[in-house]
Amino acid sequence: MLLDPQKIRYLVVHCSDTDADLTATDIHAMHLGFGWHGIGYHAVICQDGTLEPGRPHYWVGAHVYDHNEESLGVCLIGRESFADAQMATLENLLRDWHARYPRAKICGHCDFDNTEKTCPNFDVAAWCVARGITP
Repeated sequence: MLLDPQKIRYLVVHCSDTDADLTATDIHAMHLGFGWHGIGYHAVICQDGTLEPGRPHYWVGAHVYDHNEESLGVCLIGRESFADAQMATLENLLRDWHARYPRAKICGHCDFDNTEKTCPNFDVAAWCVARGITP
């Protein structure tokens, strides 16, 4: 299904909740195993800070139940602590996405009511404010 850029209301930060240094290809294979149409995120940030593409921006993601048709998702590889290089890449990506979708709110997966997940395991809004990004 195609994602309407005018409907993007959320830019959602996730984490892989793994210790392994996964890649977008690894997550793609895992999500195919779930019966999905491939990787559910639009971007993946590896532990060395490398930004890897996931689903194209014009495809509806599979990362936030009930909000996929109005969001883009990025996944940080890791669980609770992330490398400085990852956070620098995340900042650059969110600045870029927010410039493209200025009405979208930046949030963590855990900020949605319909999940019990704690990912990305940090306060995304506070992190954005500390970096001068409007969440």
